[in-house]
Amino acid sequence: MKPEKLSDAIGKIDDDLISGAEKARARKRSKKKIYIGIAAAAACVCLIVTLSINSLFGRESIMTASAMQIKAPQYPQMAAYPNDQISQHGEMNYEEYSDSLDAWQEDRAKQLDQPEGYADGYEEFFAKTIPQFLSESGDINGVYSPLNVYMALCMLSELTDGESRNQIMSLLGVEDIETLRTKASAIWNSSYCDEGTVKSILANSVWLDNDIKYVEETMNRLADTYYASSYQGDMGSAEYNAMIQDWINEQTGGLLKDQVNGIEFDQETVLALASTVYFKAKWHNEFQEGETKPEVFHSPSGDIDCDFMHQSDNREYYWSEKFSAVSQYMSGSGSMYFILPDEGVSLAELLEDDSLTRFIFSGYEWQDKEYIKVNLSLPKFDVTSTIDLTEGLQALGVTDVFNLETSDFSPATKDTDVYLSQAEHSARVTIDEKGCTAAAYTVLMGAGAAAPPDEEIDFVLDRP
Repeated sequence: MKPEKLSDAIGKIDDDLISGAEKARARKRSKKKIYIGIAAAAACVCLIVTLSINSLFGRESIMTASAMQIKAPQYPQMAAYPNDQISQHGEMNYEEYSDSLDAWQEDRAKQLDQPEGYADGYEEFFAKTIPQFLSESGDINGVYSPLNVYMALCMLSELTDGESRNQIMSLLGVEDIETLRTKASAIWNSSYCDEGTVKSILANSVWLDNDIKYVEETMNRLADTYYASSYQGDMGSAEYNAMIQDWINEQTGGLLKDQVNGIEFDQETVLALASTVYFKAKWHNEFQEGETKPEVFHSPSGDIDCDFMHQSDNREYYWSEKFSAVSQYMSGSGSMYFILPDEGVSLAELLEDDSLTRFIFSGYEWQDKEYIKVNLSLPKFDVTSTIDLTEGLQALGVTDVFNLETSDFSPATKDTDVYLSQAEHSARVTIDEKGCTAAAYTVLMGAGAAAPPDEEIDFVLDRP
């Protein structure tokens, strides 16, 4: 997949998880846990993964609450998008504006200039995980960020080895760790944008207990490849809990405070990872607030009154045998696609149909489309959901990390046996007349038709 296709695809849905006799001996010692959290936001995605381990060292019941930063990555510096350069006399300074525009274009081009084929495998990961995790939502609104979970699993692969790592890389669609590092770095950079008009901020971190003997090379790798900060402190202390909560809230714009408040390390925790995504962009054509009015949304549990935004203009209308769709262009950041299953087609059925993911990754290249007038009726919404990834990851082939007998976390620490015991993914997305704030662009299931209209269509998203 070309870089521009991945960027567009991410924008559309826009917008880590982390040997015999020796383990038998280790299990006789005191148990500890590793939390690997992956949070993404604005709405953000917060993925907390809990790992249980057997430690090879003892632990004091009373600890001091001190913490320090071990590694601090250097984020890309981007020139701001140029606004009108007005002189003191109220005239446009075209030379200054041109220079600012050139600097902005150069930095954007640099972020998008990634190795050919770097996104290969991402589409397959996307196609596998969307139906797996969103279908678990049932009748509850589901939000899922493939980009966030992808980056989280990439980081988890750095902490594992052997078959544990192989299973993760298989799900990610890569064959070796060096290829994975190249792809992860390229996807991170092509997705990152912070130039004043569009925010697509990816952040990662590692949280270590004071007593853990970590592998410094791995921490350096996480900083260099994944822009991951690393910290060391007293697990179980209120101060260290506050640090990780503050870090996630800061990276996600405080949009997941309720979920983040539940993230705590107990005294058995020795290691944690956190990965976040924050996205915010405006519509290219904003909705007029005067056109917003209350209407009825037909939910599975009953009708709901909510505010619907309205917009009528000429745009692409897409269809397939099971759904129809329209897109809403976002300034400088791709499009948000609204996808509605046809009458009689359930969300679960649509999620299992490969035409859905094929459409998401083809977008404007989709063959069945018509450029017509669309009368769009779109409900304003603010949706947060939490997904337990444990069973889903195992169903997708990532099993060894959940079993102490088979897990291999030797790249993280040489003196501790580790296994994955919990994985939680929480995400939020909100839209209004101005634009979208989200961890990723979310695919919305809604109303539509299975055949193209003649000249005009009312596209009303008043049902799932």
